Amino acid sequence: MNTKFLLATALLGTLACDAAAQPYPVKPIRVVIGGSPDAVPRILGQKIAEDWGQQFIVDQRPGAGGTIAAEIVAKSAPDGYTLLLCTSTHVMSVNFFKVSYDMARDFAPVALAASTSFVLAVHPLVPATNVKELVALAKRRPGALNFASGGSGSPAHLIGELFRIETGTDMVHVPYKTVGNALTDLMAGQVHVMFVVSTAAVPQVRSGRIRGLGITSLKRSAAVPDLPTLVEQGLRNFEATAWYGFLAPAGTPPAIVSRLHEEIAKTLALTEVSDHLANLGLETTNKGPQEFGGFIKAELVKWAKAAKASGAKVE
Repeated sequence: MNTKFLLATALLGTLACDAAAQPYPVKPIRVVIGGSPDAVPRILGQKIAEDWGQQFIVDQRPGAGGTIAAEIVAKSAPDGYTLLLCTSTHVMSVNFFKVSYDMARDFAPVALAASTSFVLAVHPLVPATNVKELVALAKRRPGALNFASGGSGSPAHLIGELFRIETGTDMVHVPYKTVGNALTDLMAGQVHVMFVVSTAAVPQVRSGRIRGLGITSLKRSAAVPDLPTLVEQGLRNFEATAWYGFLAPAGTPPAIVSRLHEEIAKTLALTEVSDHLANLGLETTNKGPQEFGGFIKAELVKWAKAAKASGAKVE
């Protein structure tokens, strides 16, 4: 065999090994987010940047239920330098928008970082003080009660649909352009019922502008400890949370995924970080790649069922 060829092959092999052994990260990491709040990547990113000496750059790409952001990441190089802030909205919106990616196939789960619950809330004039009374009222008057959301395919919409399925009730969905508009009309009595994310609901429950009937997490919230869960009130296994995690493009080397998860887990364990998130109504949730991947698959099944029941069409 040609000596020059052997030398060239050996040199290329050496260069490839050197590239593979290159430390990670050696440049800033971009976190692409849709229309969700950016608190989680900014709080974690600041601490990780201090540790790694590389910036976490938050790149906001809102629109289409987060699918624009997800498509960008799905098509990015699988090198650990582009991540998606994946939220509960992403596993819901795929039922309402045409997308070029598959949530379970085209991403590498990294870590589930934080979550918060929703409050099942009604206007104070609705004659129900708990879930049982609301269900009874809805069954006595099919179609008379309505529930608000920030739009078709939004979390409040699909949680409302899941509630209808689980309780066998008939309530009319009223979509708004924004969650804020929907909550304003709930407080004004223009709509009857809404699943409101806890961070927005708790102040209004405390003020008496809305009445909380239950919370959608499996355990009670420290912010409203007297508010029982829906599970406590007879809705077996009813859980719906707003959650925030990180995904990399499929094909990202396992060593990089593991490095990212370890750093995120270490950062979440810092008291100052968990306290900061708690002040925003968020609970830290450390699920690693395998557990987070299984969680996403279960969420996709759950919300596909609710989306089908809604009758809404893909845009």
